[in-house]
Amino acid sequence: MTIAISSPVTGSTMSQFTTPTYTLSVDKALDVNSNQWVVSALGGTQTSVRAHTVSDPFTITVSKPKSPKTLPSPNPLTGKYPSVPKNTYTILVRKGVNFAASNAPVTATLRITMDVPAGSDAYDSVNLRAMVCAALGVAAQQSQGVADSAVNGVI
Repeated sequence: MTIAISSPVTGSTMSQFTTPTYTLSVDKALDVNSNQWVVSALGGTQTSVRAHTVSDPFTITVSKPKSPKTLPSPNPLTGKYPSVPKNTYTILVRKGVNFAASNAPVTATLRITMDVPAGSDAYDSVNLRAMVCAALGVAAQQSQGVADSAVNGVI
């Protein structure tokens, strides 16, 4: 896997978060096809944000398929392919959040999932790259709006 997150990660600026940074420490992922980091320290202005602890997690996990699928052979008579399998890649962020006073944090999750049709990685990699580029560009541009939607339920 070529996802090599370097620390610190600079977060996207939004209200109440001025120049946020997240210092990462390598952690042991539960799955051999995953890499995991914990947010061990915070920087910038992030009042009341908590770094990782066992009971209040703040982790980032990147996973690849356990058994990558390949493109099957086309039908010899029609040249058509049967259903095209997909390989799924995931970025999962877990963060402990409080829901009421005097209660232990509960884990919230954010997943970015990418389903890649088998064969497209070799045949059309430029368009896969464009898809990722556009998606992460929108996520970075709209971080305030996405966070607001999580708070107010409006998209």
